[in-house]
Amino acid sequence: MDRAALSHQVNDEERRAFERDGYFLIPNALTPEQVSHFVGVTDDVDRQYRREHGLKSHDRVNLHDTIGHDERFLELIDWPTTFPKVWGLMGWNLQLYHTQMIVTPPGEAAPEKKRLGWHQDNNRMNRDLEVELQPMISMKVVYFLNDIPEAGMGNFYIVPGSHTSRRLIPSEDGDPNPAGALAVTVRAGDALVFDRRLWHAASPNSSNVTRKALFYGYSHRWLRPKCFMDVSKVWDRLDPIRRQLLGACTSFNGYFDPKEDDVPLRAWIRENAGQEAVAA
Repeated sequence: MDRAALSHQVNDEERRAFERDGYFLIPNALTPEQVSHFVGVTDDVDRQYRREHGLKSHDRVNLHDTIGHDERFLELIDWPTTFPKVWGLMGWNLQLYHTQMIVTPPGEAAPEKKRLGWHQDNNRMNRDLEVELQPMISMKVVYFLNDIPEAGMGNFYIVPGSHTSRRLIPSEDGDPNPAGALAVTVRAGDALVFDRRLWHAASPNSSNVTRKALFYGYSHRWLRPKCFMDVSKVWDRLDPIRRQLLGACTSFNGYFDPKEDDVPLRAWIRENAGQEAVAA
């Protein structure tokens, strides 16, 4: 893993924001050159997917298992400006359990009073864990590949602080969306780190700009992956930490009682950031 990650470990302000709000923004997580690179990869995959599935230019693409579709997306799984935030918040017993590419082209203007599809991630988990304050278990990093300076551009919507509740508070002004709903505005290259319990929603795009975003979901290693992530073509070229993130383990019990060979990320953190950076 790139030692540049050591310069981007989660700081106290980010940790407080994550605990209080359920998210924080990382400005310039990607440089303009890196944004251009991943826009090119996204466009390649988008064109092929539309051809294969008969989608029109205005149709929204919601593609899971991005790495399985193009190995160039593999670069982002341990990106030095973002991945240290993940292991700083969740510890070393990590895996990449989900990848997603969402391309939202311009469409018709949406009704002003339309309720968005609000949800917390992982579906059945929210029903099967019968507790009011649920454990985090997973989190995501979203990379935005174009400027989204205002609402109405297919924005990612969130309700800050909603990760501590299983219910949303209705708006008092007749808006069908919940109180505190916020349209995330960003610059190309920004990344959003958010708790899977944070209530969030996609929204229509009535601008003239196609919104492009890449989602990387991380979880504890004992959670089943959400998508297939076929990396058999590149497995022999992966370093030990990337293999850990993509499911490598010495035994089935190693997901629950990991040994050193199961979690090389722990040793890397200890050797490069010090024992105090290694969560229990």
